[in-house]
Amino acid sequence: MSLAERLLIGRLRQRDEQAFNEVVRLHGDKVFNLVLRMVGTRAEAEDIAQEVFVTVFKSIDSFRGESKFTTWLLRIAANHSKNRIKYLARRSTDGNGLDGASEAHLADNHFAPGKPPLHGHIDAPDALLEAAEMESLMQEAIATLDEEHRLLVVLRDVEELSYDEIAEITGLPEGTVKSRLHRARVALKEHLEDKLR
Repeated sequence: MSLAERLLIGRLRQRDEQAFNEVVRLHGDKVFNLVLRMVGTRAEAEDIAQEVFVTVFKSIDSFRGESKFTTWLLRIAANHSKNRIKYLARRSTDGNGLDGASEAHLADNHFAPGKPPLHGHIDAPDALLEAAEMESLMQEAIATLDEEHRLLVVLRDVEELSYDEIAEITGLPEGTVKSRLHRARVALKEHLEDKLR
């Protein structure tokens, strides 16, 4: 952990509101992107992201520094996301989890929120439409996975975290992370192949 991060955490432990705002500024996009990919709807993701940072503020004293701060933060985000998915499942919400605003956002941006665009030039309209359709299909496929597999795919393939970091966030052994991730990717591939037939 860097000295700057240690100082920031120390200020957060003293309930410094500016430190809290800095943590949100530094990590807000990463938390929101993870949560959005997990729950699929912007409104839910915004609510959950706020809850995550409130939890961080309230429970910062429990952070022991044995892992990176971002790992601890993403573990909280993953747990909040899984809890919300279970809550929404009990309320019998739409099966794929995407709302109109999320689909429009993904279609308009052609990339994962918070990530740079894939192309540095403007594509032809048919290429843009194809990219938007593929992104929508991918989000739909991710939403079909159970929450454990969905989390692994998002952490590894969207957030590009190492297996070691994912093991810390999930509490799973690295070998289990790799085998479950493999099964999740196979399920995604099968879902996409069925849709593209």
